[in-house]
Amino acid sequence: MAEVKDSKKTAKGAKPAGRSSRKESGSTPQALDDGSEESKFKPRLRDMYRDQVVPALMKEFSYKNVMQVPKLERIVLNVGMSEATQNVKLLESAAGELATITGQKPIITKAKKAIAGFKLRQGMPIGTKVTLRNRRMYEFFDRLVTLALPRIRDFRGVSPKAFDGRGNYTLGLKEQLIFPEIKYDEVASIHGMDITIVTTARTNDEGKALLRQLGMPFRT
Repeated sequence: MAEVKDSKKTAKGAKPAGRSSRKESGSTPQALDDGSEESKFKPRLRDMYRDQVVPALMKEFSYKNVMQVPKLERIVLNVGMSEATQNVKLLESAAGELATITGQKPIITKAKKAIAGFKLRQGMPIGTKVTLRNRRMYEFFDRLVTLALPRIRDFRGVSPKAFDGRGNYTLGLKEQLIFPEIKYDEVASIHGMDITIVTTARTNDEGKALLRQLGMPFRT
């Protein structure tokens, strides 16, 4: 199974031969939000944040006003693929997988400047990303910590040192296969991704406390 990356560089590569299938019975792809009543369910974590996390953080940090309590603002999933300059189908496949994982259509990221040594021209597609807010954000975070991360081989928690100094956290994953929505037999290539969790916290300690209360399994 996949492992959490130690660095923020994504691991990429062709699908290795002879690897056993990761297909799990009962797992179904996350459907795109179609506006139906079912797609507008209230996320479990949003209620948990209001009823449990807010009181706990107010006590821990002695906040005087509930508006001071940090919260999740957005989650950004980013897949960088240098191979996309030579094989656009790999990028299309990665974008489709992000849509399956998040239920939201991703955008294609393009090179901001040319790099001659890499034969990269300005405007060339180099990756794909999706930004989640509100319901989709909470729903994705819930599945990340309860379903995806525990599928990592020998998982002992995520690093508590990947904060940016302002309460935002970036998690690097080596493989997209930890998400049960992704079927091994259907992927075009094995690739990693960076998941950036943006919060309203002012410090790393506050950001870490928020994510810990929401279920992020930090290493001790």
